[in-house]
Amino acid sequence: MATWNPQWRTETFAELNRPLSQVIGAPSAKILSTRLRLNTVGDLMRHLPRRYLSGTENSSLADLPIGEDVAVMATVAAVRQAGAPPRKRLEVTLTDGTGTLGVTFFGKQHMVDYWEKQLPKRSRGIFVGKVGVFRDQPQLTHPDFVIIDETGKVVGKANQKAMVQQVSRSGLVGIYPATAKMPTWEIGETIQLVHTQMGQLAEPLPAWLLKEEGLMGFDEALVQAHQPITREHADAAAERLLFDEALQMQLTMAYRRHDNAHFRAAPLPGVEGALLDTFDERLPFTLTEGQRRVGEEIFDALATAVPMQRLLQGEVGSGKTLVALRAMLRAVDSGKQAVLLAPTEVLATQHFESIRGQLGDLAAGQTLGAPEGATDIVLLTGSMSAVARRNAMLKIASGEAGLVVGTHALLADKVSFADLGLVVVDEQHRFGVEQRAVLNQKAELRPHVLVMTATPIPRSVAMTVFGDLEVSTLSELPAGRQEVQTNLVSTTLHPSWVARAWERIREEVAQGRQAFVVCPRIDAKDSDAFVAEDALPPSATVTDLAQELRDGPLQGLRVEELHGRMPSDEKDDVMRRFAAGEVDVLVSTTVIEVGVDVPNATVMVVMDADRFGVSQLHQLRGRIGRGGNAGLCLLVSAAAPDSTAMERLRAVEATRDGFQLAELDLAQRREGNVLGANQSGGRSALRLLKVIEHADLIAHCREVAERLVADDPDRVNPYLADMVTQTEQLAAGEWLEKS
Repeated sequence: MATWNPQWRTETFAELNRPLSQVIGAPSAKILSTRLRLNTVGDLMRHLPRRYLSGTENSSLADLPIGEDVAVMATVAAVRQAGAPPRKRLEVTLTDGTGTLGVTFFGKQHMVDYWEKQLPKRSRGIFVGKVGVFRDQPQLTHPDFVIIDETGKVVGKANQKAMVQQVSRSGLVGIYPATAKMPTWEIGETIQLVHTQMGQLAEPLPAWLLKEEGLMGFDEALVQAHQPITREHADAAAERLLFDEALQMQLTMAYRRHDNAHFRAAPLPGVEGALLDTFDERLPFTLTEGQRRVGEEIFDALATAVPMQRLLQGEVGSGKTLVALRAMLRAVDSGKQAVLLAPTEVLATQHFESIRGQLGDLAAGQTLGAPEGATDIVLLTGSMSAVARRNAMLKIASGEAGLVVGTHALLADKVSFADLGLVVVDEQHRFGVEQRAVLNQKAELRPHVLVMTATPIPRSVAMTVFGDLEVSTLSELPAGRQEVQTNLVSTTLHPSWVARAWERIREEVAQGRQAFVVCPRIDAKDSDAFVAEDALPPSATVTDLAQELRDGPLQGLRVEELHGRMPSDEKDDVMRRFAAGEVDVLVSTTVIEVGVDVPNATVMVVMDADRFGVSQLHQLRGRIGRGGNAGLCLLVSAAAPDSTAMERLRAVEATRDGFQLAELDLAQRREGNVLGANQSGGRSALRLLKVIEHADLIAHCREVAERLVADDPDRVNPYLADMVTQTEQLAAGEWLEKS
């Protein structure tokens, strides 16, 4: 069993969180971690077979994916030797009763004779290998195989011991998501080894809940998931593990809601005729109906002594920042401070400049001639000079600054607030729960929290990931927002269209406008993220393309680069000059994805758009058409016309409905990535749960979780306490091995 770790209150969770390197040896553990994101005993035991092969059923040989590893159960229809020594081969034809599949083995005469003996005509077996093509037909070359009789007994094999053992143990054989360095048979063998060492684990759920839900016991589920007696047993095991995952997530959210309800916040009732009212009167436009409605929802929540925990989501350009600023002014009117946290220094600086510009002399503080009730606004980022940082911190600590804008530098221990009443977090997916908690600890009373995201979140995800937050949604765009036309440029079908894209940029610049060009990579040393399923050429890089454009199609224009590896002062300088109209074309990575506001930018070319997610592309095009002129977004891709990648791009081309695109993005994203950006090699908080497919289960588990919390509000039950610890560890990214 596991060496006791004080963070776990039960042996069950201590064992499930034991690093695999302590159980199976470092080389195998490294393969499982880097290739399959399996780091602990629990990760491995929840790594379920994709499907099960039965010794009594043939697989369909139709539509086998070329280039993919497959496992098929089939009958040997024909066998013949061919070729001349020393390059002999055995040609085998498999059938599922309707279609056929060719299999070839190459070797010396004695090996060909051995394989022929193992593969008699009409024998049945399991064949595992990569599907290739020979003479326009799919085929397997040197697959692993076992031949089995009608009782499931192994009667022939290709010297694959692990494979034989897996088939021999059960009538059903699990086929796992695998990797070339660790095929399905070795994964199955590793799971058996780990399970044997684990011993029997105590049941974490209450007996009444198992009975009420009709669930299989936890320990039995771990056995039946990997060595099922029947398909029904396998299904029941998967159902139990899926229920655990959904419940664990919802239990964590339920305890957060419960804990939050017991904390107190300072009510922020506002004051009539003060800063907020003056600001509203000066607005040069009318608030949208949505901005008014959501604003009132937020004001109602701020007026109570229960800390607000609210998610403000909305379409790109729907005016969320204005709604948040009005809430911040409400806090200042109530005698409190408000802080806006941004994920990057560029965004923090933009927010600071934008808010200061909108407030005018209302942000002049206690200077001579400032209106009554005016406050001061300060910026705090990690790259500020020591003097500027000290001055900002003094204004924050004294309360002179009612409004504070910054990055994670605001989380530093040395920063103290005079009286913090409201925290606004911009772009939640860049900030973890634990970072919100740090800010919460910086006030005697809990501050109210407003989380903003421009990535529309499907209801199922909101319930799963933001289950501790109430949700407000802005769906309509403010008046004056221009249409953005999106066109797909397939370099496979229309190679000449790329040249036309550069011409469009020249035309826009000639009319005094500006353009973005977005690349997936900074330079050639970077790996290709989000590579589509096709064998595509390397994606464009900022450094290479910028130079290419300066020397070629955009020669004479003012072309600058922007990416995350530039020093902060350089990035800020480039963005400042672009915003001031001193740069015509900005060649950038996705650092401009959120918050960048340059109303004069009207055209965007996204290179190798198939490398980006649907929601990311939607975010990117939200950077244009923000002024008085319509926008044009060109998605350039070399992906095959019939590929999944091209299907994604066509969806982005067809609609500007971010919520519709978010559903598509979620459906196509790989499992478990729902909690935000994938962290390198990390464990995912969701292994089995698919938030759209299992929306009903998630909703049901939310109700179950509420009952469990009502029965045990103080987490006396150590298993419930460990479930919460487990979820928060995974969500906060604390999975890195500390051994």
